[in-house]
Amino acid sequence: MTAVAVVFWTAAALLLYAMAGYPLALALIAGLRGAGKRAPAEPNPLPVVSLIVAAHNEEKSILAFMRSALAFEYPRERLEVIVVSDGSTDRTLEWAAKAGADVAFGVPRGGKVAALNAAVERARGEVLAFADANATWDPHALSRLVARLADPGVGYVCGQLRLGPTGGENQEGLYWRYEMAVRERESRLAGVTAGNGAINAVRRDAYIALEPGRGQDISFPFELARRGLRAVYEPDAAAHESLASTLAGEFARKRRMHAGSWATILRHRMLSPRGYPFGYWLEILSHRGLRYAAPFLHLIVLAANLALLGDSWIYAVTLTAQLAVLAAATLATLVPLRPFQVPRYYLAVTAASALGLWDYLRHGVPVTWERAEGAR
Repeated sequence: MTAVAVVFWTAAALLLYAMAGYPLALALIAGLRGAGKRAPAEPNPLPVVSLIVAAHNEEKSILAFMRSALAFEYPRERLEVIVVSDGSTDRTLEWAAKAGADVAFGVPRGGKVAALNAAVERARGEVLAFADANATWDPHALSRLVARLADPGVGYVCGQLRLGPTGGENQEGLYWRYEMAVRERESRLAGVTAGNGAINAVRRDAYIALEPGRGQDISFPFELARRGLRAVYEPDAAAHESLASTLAGEFARKRRMHAGSWATILRHRMLSPRGYPFGYWLEILSHRGLRYAAPFLHLIVLAANLALLGDSWIYAVTLTAQLAVLAAATLATLVPLRPFQVPRYYLAVTAASALGLWDYLRHGVPVTWERAEGAR
């Protein structure tokens, strides 16, 4: 076998493992180990929870969020709702206060993480829960998160994000169903490798005041793992958000998020094995490292495949398969069917990872964001 063939098959194997082999391995291992130990259903006494939302110009969403928060099954006297405005220029704070927020205040525009850090300083809860302003939670969701944190070995818990309406050119809902299945299996083993900004909670003594360019959902799980705490997923705690209305909107959101993810990988040693339990490091490498390397692995596979044409009939088959995916993605605008929309979505989000790296290397990490209509 030539050196080019070794490169081709190695890159192809890594891609196949990242997308299918790793989830299948998780399912097998988790199945062999069984359901695992669960936290008590209801800690006694129930801790005081501070539910924190950072919002920028969310007057259209904040009332729906407040209605869902005030309908929680969790005792109201044990719940503190905090809304912090990140430089909003609309009536977000006014509506939040009128809807029943216990604390509603503004900070100068500095990004979501800086606003959350400011809110935590005012919070009185033993548990800190975080939500997106455009999310709504199921009534029992907070109780489920709190129950998982009753385990002293757990520092962070995220819930399930349900996106809707599904279908159309943005296939993010399909991706999230896949992603939640992977996280559920990771949770039963060493712990999840990323959280969920729409619905998550952390014990007060485990909270980390991150710098503004970092994201809680990508940073908290691995940082807490280095402190000896597990990050878990609770599928019975669900939040609901709308999909971005277009694939272009989703692409822009992913590109911005990936810039932050690359900063976490390159600046904060996310992929370094030091400080992790070995099993968790393997999860990080499999789920995060290979996922972000996917655009470059695809380019290697394509270039090596072109160089190997004529060596064997198998390389004509593999090139045809790659070109078929590209053709399907190209035809998706003309044939709006899922067999065409899924390849288009996959190519878009894969490209967003590479462009996120480019953005990070040129400009660093954006700390602020603009609300897009229909975007989550």
